[in-house]
Amino acid sequence: MEDKPNFVTGLDVGTENVRAVIGALKDGKLYVYGYNEGKNAGMRKGVPANLNGPAHSIDIMLGEAERMGDYDVRSAYVSINGSQILSTHTQGMIAVVSNTADHEINGEDMDRVENVAVTSCISANRDVLDVVPLEYAIDGQGGIKDPIGMSGARLEMRANVISALTPNCEHLRKATEHAEVTAERLIPSVVAAAKAVLTDKQKENGVAVIDMGSATTSVAVYEEGDLQYVGVVPAGSNNITNDLAILLAIDPDMAEDIKTRFVTGDFDSEKSPVIRISKDKNHERNFDRKEVDAVVKARLEEIFGEIRKKLKSAKYDQRLPEGIILTGGGARMRDIELFAKKAMEASVKIGIPLNLAGVSEAIERPEFAAAVGLAQIAAEDQAYITKTSKSNKKPKKSKSSGKSSGNIFKKIFSKF
Repeated sequence: MEDKPNFVTGLDVGTENVRAVIGALKDGKLYVYGYNEGKNAGMRKGVPANLNGPAHSIDIMLGEAERMGDYDVRSAYVSINGSQILSTHTQGMIAVVSNTADHEINGEDMDRVENVAVTSCISANRDVLDVVPLEYAIDGQGGIKDPIGMSGARLEMRANVISALTPNCEHLRKATEHAEVTAERLIPSVVAAAKAVLTDKQKENGVAVIDMGSATTSVAVYEEGDLQYVGVVPAGSNNITNDLAILLAIDPDMAEDIKTRFVTGDFDSEKSPVIRISKDKNHERNFDRKEVDAVVKARLEEIFGEIRKKLKSAKYDQRLPEGIILTGGGARMRDIELFAKKAMEASVKIGIPLNLAGVSEAIERPEFAAAVGLAQIAAEDQAYITKTSKSNKKPKKSKSSGKSSGNIFKKIFSKF
């Protein structure tokens, strides 16, 4: 009899939608057993405005995914979003204390130097979501990726620390708990999406992922295999819909219909100058395409302009050999990659989740990238914990400023 798979769940809690993917790691791929998506409520720009709205939405949406996968979800890796997410580069240094002259760097030394680096840059009102080691140095010799087993008297670390405001993290955890789901880890949605759509080669050469959500647009930059930067703009595809609704004096549903059916990222002037749309045969309305295009283009210019500013401040503007990958629901706009290419002056592609098996065809879409990535990270974390537990090397959790710094998964983080 075949053993039951070790299921994991990725739960993407967006402002407008919630999505879940249930799967298990199998032959190096995420084997998908269940998935679903549904409308969300009670969120504003990626942050819970109340607990009952998201909790109810998560509960309803998970029901179908659980039935499909024949699995009762009790814990998940959960996405977090919002402009409160910060990416901070920091450094730490410790003296390696030992009774022997040839002391080898061990896990305790790694924890100590990480705690020094994190404590020096993160305030007490923020939770550390991820600590990404970028480089180590031993006695002044830099360029070291993994110092375990090496000898020296001084250990230095350069890292990228991803953090979010503590109240927002706590409120998101409580919202999932109200749906009887424990948030095992909170991961920025763009980081999760990047896990799903990027290859190791792209991460090594230099690439950015732009996750276009309904109320926020996030960017993550990878270079030399590591996560170098994360930034969030508090505007997304819903802003376009609302702009159209206000300008055209129509309801948001009709505005969304116009955006989805008639707007294209190339803003081709050769198309019909009139947009005709109707709810039924007796009520047809006409709209000036130039007017519609002008509204959409203005908002897109604002969003991508802010993203480019963030990349420039991080010194990654026009420094991405692998270009830009677009994910999220906003990436479903027709020919959006053509507009993004001009706005960002870089090659742009639509990101589709990779390395999937099972009932995965329906979720190989850019809007499912974050949920898939969350499940993939959860599956790899689970495999790592199982492996280390069997070898009696169970990772321990350390603290920084009273919060989890993520040392429990440090070896895993360095791979993402």
